[in-house]
Amino acid sequence: MQTLPSPQNIEPSRDRTYDLDDWRSGYRSQSQEFAYWIEDIDGEIPTELAGTLFRNGPGLLDINGHPVKHPFDGDGMISSIAFKDGKAYYRNRFVRTEGYVAEQAAGKPLYRGVFGTQKPGGWLANLFDLKLKNIANTHVIYWGGKLLALWEAAEPHRLDPTTLETLGLDRLDGLLEPGDAFAAHPRIDPGNPAQGEPPRLVNFSIKTGLSSTIRIHEFASSGDRVQSYQRTIPGFAFMHDFVITPNYVIFFQNPVGFNPFPFLLGLKGAGECVQFNPKAQTHIVLIPRHGDEPVKSIAAPAGFVFHHANAFEQDGKVYVDSIVYSDFPTLDEGMTFEEVDFSQVPEGQLWRFELDLAAATTDYTCLIARGCEFPALHPAKVGQPYRYLYIGAVHAPQGNAPLQALLKRDLVTGEEQLWSEAPRGFMGEPVFVPRPDGQAEDDGWLLALIYNAARRCSDLIILDAQDLAKGPIARLNLQHHVPYGLHGSFVSEYFGPTAAA
Repeated sequence: MQTLPSPQNIEPSRDRTYDLDDWRSGYRSQSQEFAYWIEDIDGEIPTELAGTLFRNGPGLLDINGHPVKHPFDGDGMISSIAFKDGKAYYRNRFVRTEGYVAEQAAGKPLYRGVFGTQKPGGWLANLFDLKLKNIANTHVIYWGGKLLALWEAAEPHRLDPTTLETLGLDRLDGLLEPGDAFAAHPRIDPGNPAQGEPPRLVNFSIKTGLSSTIRIHEFASSGDRVQSYQRTIPGFAFMHDFVITPNYVIFFQNPVGFNPFPFLLGLKGAGECVQFNPKAQTHIVLIPRHGDEPVKSIAAPAGFVFHHANAFEQDGKVYVDSIVYSDFPTLDEGMTFEEVDFSQVPEGQLWRFELDLAAATTDYTCLIARGCEFPALHPAKVGQPYRYLYIGAVHAPQGNAPLQALLKRDLVTGEEQLWSEAPRGFMGEPVFVPRPDGQAEDDGWLLALIYNAARRCSDLIILDAQDLAKGPIARLNLQHHVPYGLHGSFVSEYFGPTAAA
């Protein structure tokens, strides 16, 4: 089957909107831990903005001078920014995983990384060493009174939400056995309070092989597990993310295979052994959340999906909005991430899949052709029909490059707003925070942690989500840089000092 067609027949622009050395400088390790009131602020923090932003990502890009091959192998570092009364407090701490503590004591890598980082000593030192380090570097959520740092291949680590002190592995009241996975992309179903349907956190784990078993867990806001269920699907499955609707959990089974031998022989990381097959199909897997209805699997053109934006049910059909790559974005043999040529790596684009469950068919269309990643929306619209999407984007309308902009898309009218930090700013994942008592879907703020290459430090920008063109209403200039991160979340609870010094 063919891969998804290109939405435009336009040659990518060869005029860079960034300097490659600027971009690389954002990938310096940040070994220090800070705690301070942010005093260098351009503009004003809205006094109604109250709560805590948590961010996770790789804080170390080397271990005592031994570089990681890919940033996804870096140890997890949590940042928090607590907002209250127009003030903000920053704190960061590394997750004290077993591997982090051991490697810091040893002063060298002791574990192999999933994405190609090897222990010193060549292939013989890595031969048949299958033990992976839980790096806790992908996401951080607060649910049921617990702050959890997530990495999809192992258990979460629990942290103190105020101090960010690591409290240890959390097996969710015995739900997880030692070494069990708990994915790094939970979804929060907002429920329907008017109909007595409370919010739920939904997450999954997957065990792969000749067939793959997906296990799904749903949790009440108290943290108590409401239900767990599992289904087995044929074939190997590499699934990083998923989406929900009131009736389904939905996965894209990417058309990839896995050749374990280079990993077993100490030649490559496990992630480097994933192989994309453009002649195969993507399978969209719908697992019912209620009852014993069978799993539905609908074929779609080949493409690779890391992240989804949202899904919803409407007029008897299911719609899924996803960031799709024409190929598995990977590095050439022997190349490190700092040597990447963006023009040779496919960009992500937002596609909508319209699923007819009765006919088991899908139609698809490209909604955003500009390179984009890290979608965000109003939390009350998760799993529901929605109008506004926010997403990190490249500055130029065609071609691939680092994310430097924020894009707002009106999915009803097609109107777009773009705010760019080019040429020297590099964008992180936006988080949408609703305004208290706001009525409109886009009434709130966008928070994004960016890397400011001109200062060699990071900024937290706050934008009015209704009008990105105004630019940041506040820019919080941190005293240091935070290496490019992955995911985060905002909670209405304030986890900062009781008063400013």
